[in-house]
Amino acid sequence: MTSPFLNLPGAVGEVVASHYGAPVQEQRSLEAGDALVDLSHHGIVTVSGVDRLTWLHSMTSQQLAGLRAGESTETLLLDPNGRIEHAIRVVDDGETTWLLVDSDAAPALCAFLNRMRFALRVEIADRTEDFAAVLAFAGGSALPALRELQPAVIWEDPWAEITAGGIQYSNGEHPGSAWSATTLVFPRESLDEVAGLVRSGIVRAAGTMALDALEIRAWRPSQTGDVDERSIPHEFDWLRTAVHLNKGCYRGQETVAKVHNLGHPPRRLTLLHLDGSDGELPVPGALVFKAGEGGDAGARPVGRITRAALHHEWGGIALALLKRALPSDTPLEVRGGDEAADANAAPGALIAAAQEIIVPSDAGATRDIPKLKRL
Repeated sequence: MTSPFLNLPGAVGEVVASHYGAPVQEQRSLEAGDALVDLSHHGIVTVSGVDRLTWLHSMTSQQLAGLRAGESTETLLLDPNGRIEHAIRVVDDGETTWLLVDSDAAPALCAFLNRMRFALRVEIADRTEDFAAVLAFAGGSALPALRELQPAVIWEDPWAEITAGGIQYSNGEHPGSAWSATTLVFPRESLDEVAGLVRSGIVRAAGTMALDALEIRAWRPSQTGDVDERSIPHEFDWLRTAVHLNKGCYRGQETVAKVHNLGHPPRRLTLLHLDGSDGELPVPGALVFKAGEGGDAGARPVGRITRAALHHEWGGIALALLKRALPSDTPLEVRGGDEAADANAAPGALIAAAQEIIVPSDAGATRDIPKLKRL
């Protein structure tokens, strides 16, 4: 399925455009609400039937029972040990619940949901070939123009606020407090009409690189970009929008409660401000070291980069998963080069980095339970 956006002038990409020749300018337009991003590579799953919301509620981390028509939320499907399997953007239209997921995630999500149907009145369908998503921010020309094309459903990202039942680990003013990303789902055959808004000059097209940069600056986690096989929600401050701490039992809930109430997440997501003197950005998976140790072949890393971008205001920035116990004022450096993610490879160029704390090292342990004296 070739996206018509790849036929627009300057488009660079294979499945969707990563940029259209001017990624920094595209960021500015996207943030101002005057550009849209083609997300037609993302997956779309629908669940219909009278039991759909209570059934999804019983399996995932968010309060979905009683979700009103048109209301947007997000939820996580965890494994029995609390690790993230699927990050799901959810909106219900009154008859069908739409589950929006990252690229290539829809088949696995459908397979799991079909295994869990039992005798419940639900129908699951992978609608990725039938529908496609685009994203825009509020405040400019893009959203009004897209709404006029009558999308099938609209999902409004809740990241700007702590949702009911959630909690925020980060301290102070949150950089995502003005986040207004909105995903609009159109029949796939209408995607050329959406691209026509760009060809006519009504809106501008922005690539996925522009969206990545804005997400990184807003501390907005992404499953494809940031989650690995060990990830739990607490490491990303995802309890603020994707987890309801008082909803009761679901798969992985024991880990969520135990880490939040009694323990600490083993890693913490951190924003890194990168030295831009060499104009180099680290690759995803690049290893992070304490300053002065990155050049040693036998040095032990303290974390890894998940995503990096050149932001139009902040310069080089990155999200990194770091060891929880690493002091927040520790100067860091990141290995560059093609072998940056290989701890045994010869060290390449080093990029100095400073931490901006997203998840503090003392996150969790909210219940002060005294230890019993041992005999």
